[in-house]
This record gives sequence, C-alpha cells and structure tokens, in this order.
Amino acid sequence: MTDSVDDSGRKKRGGATPGAPLQTRRRRIVGLTVAGIVVCTGVVCAASLGVTAAKIRSELEISAGLVPTLKSNLETDKFAEAAATAETISVHTAAAKEAADSPLWVLASSMPGLGKNFGAVAEVARSGDDVARLALLPLVKVFDDLDWASLLPGESATNLSQIKAAAPGVSSAAQAVRLSSERLNAIDTSSLLPQVAQPLSQARDQLGEVIDALNAAADAAGLAPSMLGAESPRSYLLMIQNNAESRASGGIPGALAEITFENGHINLGRQSTATDLGPMSPTLNLDEQQQQIYTTRPGKYMQDVNLTPDFPTAASAAQAMWEKKTGQRVEGVISIDPVVLGYILQATGPVSITGPELAAVKAAGLPTELTGTNVVQTLLSDVYAKIQQPKLQDAYFAGVAKEVFSALSTGKGEAKGLISGITRGTEEGRVLVWSADNSEQSIISRYPVSGSISGPSVAPAQFGLYFNDGTGAKMDYYVKRTVQLVKECPKNGYEQTTVRVTSTNTAPTDAATSLPAYVTGGGNFGVAPGKVLTNIVAYGPAQANVESATVNGEKTPFAPYLHADRPVGVIAQQLAPSESQTVEFTFGKIVQHTEPNLVVTPTVQSVKDVILPTKNASCDQGQ
Repeated sequence: MTDSVDDSGRKKRGGATPGAPLQTRRRRIVGLTVAGIVVCTGVVCAASLGVTAAKIRSELEISAGLVPTLKSNLETDKFAEAAATAETISVHTAAAKEAADSPLWVLASSMPGLGKNFGAVAEVARSGDDVARLALLPLVKVFDDLDWASLLPGESATNLSQIKAAAPGVSSAAQAVRLSSERLNAIDTSSLLPQVAQPLSQARDQLGEVIDALNAAADAAGLAPSMLGAESPRSYLLMIQNNAESRASGGIPGALAEITFENGHINLGRQSTATDLGPMSPTLNLDEQQQQIYTTRPGKYMQDVNLTPDFPTAASAAQAMWEKKTGQRVEGVISIDPVVLGYILQATGPVSITGPELAAVKAAGLPTELTGTNVVQTLLSDVYAKIQQPKLQDAYFAGVAKEVFSALSTGKGEAKGLISGITRGTEEGRVLVWSADNSEQSIISRYPVSGSISGPSVAPAQFGLYFNDGTGAKMDYYVKRTVQLVKECPKNGYEQTTVRVTSTNTAPTDAATSLPAYVTGGGNFGVAPGKVLTNIVAYGPAQANVESATVNGEKTPFAPYLHADRPVGVIAQQLAPSESQTVEFTFGKIVQHTEPNLVVTPTVQSVKDVILPTKNASCDQGQ
C-alpha cells in the first residue's frame, strides 16, 4: 500500500501509485531469492562442515591407531619400519590440521555459541600435528641413532657422548609436547558439546602422560653424563635394602658398597655392612618433626637411617655416616633391593659365586649360581635358614653384589632389558637416588626416584603407607599385605579418605622353633619368637587431618604427628603366625579435589599385588 494525494495536496492512506503491484512483486521475488540462497548456502555449508569434521576425526583416529604399531617397531628394533610408521602418522595428522585450517572451518570457529566447538576441534588437530612433526619424528630418529649395546658399562665403557647427543632432541620434543598441552589445557570445556569435550579431555590426559615421560627422559639425558663421571669421577654409596626386615623405604640397609663412575666405567670399591660401621657418636641431627616420629635412631644407626620414608633425609644421613666411619666422601647415594637385583639378573643372565665364601655356600646347600628367579628367595630367606653365622651371611651378600656388578662392568647382558629392569624397579619405588649436588638434586626431586615425601614429586592428594619392623629380625619375608584407598563421602565440603591395610603373618605355626633365632629375633627385643611387630605409618595429603584409626573395625588409639605439613598416624601391630589384621586410618579436611594416589613401602611382594584399586563409598546425593 502507498499514500496518494487529494485535491488539496494532502496525503491520504490507502491509495496506490501506478505500477506499485509490480514493484511489490519484484521485492518479494528478490527477498525470497535471497532467502533461498541463504538457506541453500547454509545447507551446503553445514554439509561441508560435516564432511570436514568427518575428515578430521578419521585422520586423527588413523594416527592414534598407528601408535601401537610404532611402539612395537621400536621394541623389536625395526627402526626402518618405525620411521615409516612415524612418517605415516605425520601425514595423517597434517591432513587433519589442513582440514581444520580450511576457510569455512575457521569461519565457523568465529561464530557465537557453537563456534567454540569448531575452535576446540581445530586446536586438537593442530596439537596432534605439532606432536607428530616436532616430537614423534625427531624422537624416532634419536632412538634409531642410539647404539644400545654401547650404553652398557662394558669393557669399552658406556658411550656417554651418545647420551649427550640425544639430550637436545629429547628436550626439544618435550618442549613441543608441553606447548601443545598448554594450548589444549587453556580451552574452557564447560560450554563445549559432549562429543567435543570428551575427546579433548582424553587428548589432554594422553599429552600429560607423554609430557611426564619426555620431561623425565630430557632431565635424565641432561643429568646422566655428569653423574656417570663424564667430567670427573663420581662416587656413590650403594645401599642394598633388605626387605626381610622392613624399613619405610624398603628394608634395612644391610649391605653397603662404594661404586665409582668414570667416563662410563663402573667400579665396585669398598664393601661393608651397617653392623660393621657401628653407631654414630655424636648422633647426627634430625629435624624436630621427624625426631618426634622416628626418635633419634635415624641419626645414630645406619640400619635405621630409613625409618623415615623421606629418602633425601635418609641418604644425607647415610653419606655422613659413611664418611665419618670410612673417611671416604661420596657424592650421592643409590638404593636398590634384592628384587631389583633379580631384574638386573634377568638382563645379564646368571652369575656364579666364586669368591672365598664359595665353600661355605656349598656346605650350606645354597645355590652357587644366582638367577633372576632364585635371587630374592635366596637372599631374603634361604641364606638365614642355612647359614647361622651373621659374618658368613654378610660375606655371601658381599659376594653376590660383587658378581652382579662384575657382570655389569663387563657389559654382560642386553642393554634394553637392563634399562627396562631398572625402570621397573624405579616405578615400584625400589630404586632411589640422591645427589649431594644441590643443582642435580633439584632436578631429581621432581620425580618419584627421589623418594621425597614433599615437593614437586609428590602428587596433590598423595597418601603414603609405610612399614618399620619392630621385631629386630627377618620376619617380614613372611608378612603379606594389601593396601587400599577408600574414598568416603564428603563431609562439610571436604574430601575424606580411608587408608586400609590388611596384613597376614604367613610364617609356619611352629615358627618359634622351626625358624632360626636370627630370623625370629629369638625374643631379644621383647617380641615372642614367630610373632611380627610392625610400626605402620600412614601419611595423608598436605593440610589434611588424620582423624581416627581402627583395628579390625574397632576404634583404637594411635599416635598423631605432622611431617612437612602432612598429617601422620602411627599404630604398632603385632601378628602371630597365621594371624591377620586390618588397620584403617581415616583422613579428613582434605582440600585437594583431585584423584588420590598411594605410595607404599616396597616389600617382597609385587607392588601390583599390594596396592588394590581405589574404592568409592556409596553416598546419598544430599551428603
């Protein structure tokens, strides 16, 4: 409708100018045409975006599916195939990135609302390409360039120049993955569609695991040359912890030796025992918190330096004692146990006892050849049952250590197997390292191999369950345990978690008479022969409280302490043969809202058999 003009010149409504219907029809046709074009374009764009999304998803899934193949290639020394697989992965991640960088996808990423989802997918594709191109391909080359046989400390020594040459490539790869991870972690997932948020979270977790491994590899490659004597000889005190008499970090440090690294060569020096060193006078100083929990014994006896689970404390005390008693200063401390010796022997093959102790070994009926299969039972049980004199027991331990390190120093065995065994021991908490060099220790402290109970290696919601023998004997060989975390219902806005440990004394019922007094303790420390006394020490996360303890479901008194801002609870447990008990510590006021993890004293048992999966309590929604 248009306005017309009357005779007086005034406009009146309802009139029509000539040709108006035609103009109106034209406008409608144009409007409908434009709308049609917009609709058709939207349909085409949506279809195109769908195709692109399928392309990105397909390329990334193919890439992920090739990772196990790449791993298998590397593990079987098929380096040419590994390089080809890595290249194929890179081709697919590049295709995903190219699709995500298309103009239409970039335009969609800028849209309000759903655009964030397109942007998140694009970032995953770019990160995948960066990881493949800047990390995976260079790492495969580093892996291929390594002469694994020359990494063994044989007659020609460990080739430290290889490790030095590999360090920059590993560090660059770690940096590339770290930057990709940071970009993904910066994405706000709260407003993303579940189809996008879930794969993004998975990518974050996977990159986090890769970063941890690469950071450790980069730091190890940077530290190893100097710690293995590339610049000057480096000496260390080697402690072989005896799990048959438990201490917080494993077992009593019975066998001791000085080992020296020089330009990749390894030499075994002076050997001794904790008994031979004798007590320290005056006693070494211990910080007040640890002294309250563990008394002054860690500063007086080498056998007790690791009553505390904090290995830097134990190692620094052991270093001071060794220097005081022998006049030899070492630049660090390395701790292993017989289980790790077993892993080493699996790589090197059997070793034979050939020293002056051979006659006693044969007379006692002990094996003269030790393997990865029999070494643990021989060192932690049979030697005590068949050799009554402690001096001969010590000589046997020394002879075993000498032969194992002779096998290592002559390059016996297979490099990858040896590295795999030591890595496994490290993951189980059986290999611990401390350096007296502050700059080196600051790097070591980032990782569990440091054995620290505080600092960067400790997870936010970390719990610790440690065992200290009170029997004064070797009965822990017979104690079997399981440890489990139970996530209780939150209380007053705080997390609550119970640490549950079930212990069983599996010694024979007639252990008091059938086992040697050296194994049972013979009642010398107030514990009846056959029984086992253990001080169970539980650590909670920083700032939490240890609120209660029970034994077999009955509330019981316990000793509460504080160590490095972490709550500590201690209970003394005594078990007769065949007896089992379940001890629980409940921690409250936990401020960390992350998944808890658990560290336990490594024992004769496999760690996977000791630590059970975390259990979640059933909670009402209103709680």
